This record gives sequence, structure tokens and C-alpha cells, in this order.
Amino acid sequence: MARTLWAVSDLHVTFKENQAAVDRLAPRDPGDWLIVAGDVAERIPQVVQALKPLTKRFAKVIWVPGNHELFNRSTERIRGKARYRALVGELRAIGVVTPEDPYPVFGNVTICPLFTLYDYSFRPLGLTAKQAVARAKIKLDDELAIAPYVDIEKWCAERIEYSEDRLKGVRGQTILVNHWPLVVEPTHRLREPDIALWCGTTATRDWAVKYHAQLAVHGHLHIPAETRVDGVSHIDVSLGYPFEKHPPHARRRWPLEVMRVS
Repeated sequence: MARTLWAVSDLHVTFKENQAAVDRLAPRDPGDWLIVAGDVAERIPQVVQALKPLTKRFAKVIWVPGNHELFNRSTERIRGKARYRALVGELRAIGVVTPEDPYPVFGNVTICPLFTLYDYSFRPLGLTAKQAVARAKIKLDDELAIAPYVDIEKWCAERIEYSEDRLKGVRGQTILVNHWPLVVEPTHRLREPDIALWCGTTATRDWAVKYHAQLAVHGHLHIPAETRVDGVSHIDVSLGYPFEKHPPHARRRWPLEVMRVS
């Protein structure tokens, strides 16, 4: 029986239109897998509630966190790194594969869910991270909802080291999955260039080639387009917000059919 690996991201199910789109997500065959590349919702119970039905429909659901899953409120008891650990625990309990689990193999390709964050290194030359953030005309809510509770640059460096240690042990072809793009080029489509500061890290620049990726899947930008870098496709699989209007070059079929095996 043929099986398909599908990919989506940026579900933002707090919007009723988006929840309706998620409700329509269904496998073509019983053995189909689904990648969810982050930004499901802002509250842990919402994330679990959104993904649990998908685990009943798809043979396997693979999730990586986006910045919205990491958003903290001052009134919440679990914040920062503890919040991520809580998310992993809750999603493991319903059968979702997380970046902390063994990498699953689809056909003969290893699917590598990653969590690398960002470190403000997608910034203009000559500026420090602090200077670039201070000069940015538009700042993401991360500065209010993540940065006060954890050292983002340090956490990013830790996640890079952890992820590389795991990727070094993978043999054969991979599909790399991360919420943030692994290369800077997709951010060149942003209407507001300052937003690139919160969109990844230069430390992952060579990962697609280094770790034999057939494809790199990401979200975050809400620009569902393909970018080829060093011969590898980096594809944004975002659903995005219902009020967004994507330019014609960025319109893609959703969800993305990543690969199909017999």
C-alpha cells in the first residue's frame, strides 16, 4: 500500500477559519504521516487539543515547536525552557513525535524534527544583536513573550549543539524539519526585512547539505514558497493567518506532499 508524508505548519487554530482547515486535514491512505512544523497555538492545552485528533487520522504525527508554542504569560506557572519540556511531555503522551524522540524513518529517509530557535544572526553586517533589535522598526511579540523568560541566544546555541550531535549519527538521506528556516534566503521575501531577526540562525546554514537532506521543511514566515539553496529545496508549508494575502508566486498546494512510498 502506498503511503504519503504530508507537511503543514503555522496552523494558528485560535482562528476559527484555521481550525476548520485543520478539521479537513485527512490522510489519503491509512499509513500516511503528517509533519506539523510549529505554531499550532499559544497555550499548551490548545496545542494538545489540536493535535490529538490528527493522531487518530494519521499513522504518525511529527511536531516541532514554533515561537507561538513558547509564548509565556506572566501569570503562568510554567515558562521558558520548562514550558518546552511540558509541551514535549504532553505531546508524547498522545503519541506525537517530538524533537526529543528517536528520528522516525519513512521509506528509507530519516525524518529529523529539529528545534533550533534563532539568535538574531539574520541581521545587517556591522551590528550586534542588541543593536539590531533596538533599531528594528517592527519587533515580534517574542520580545515580550519569550525573551524576558529565557536567554534566547544561549538557548539557541544549546539547541544547535544538541541537534548536531544527533544529526551526526544519522546515516543516509534525511528530511530536515524546523519551524524557522535553516537558511536566510527565504526571509528575503519578507515585506519587513527587520522581521528576519527572529527567523533563524546562520549556524544552520550548511545543515541541508551536510546532513544529506532531500528537502528542508519550515514555516514561520507565512510565505508558502520554495527556495533552493545549494541544490536543496527549503519549503515553507505555512497555513498562516486567514487575513493574509499571499502573492501569486507564493501560492502552493496545502498541505504539502513531501514524498510518497509504496
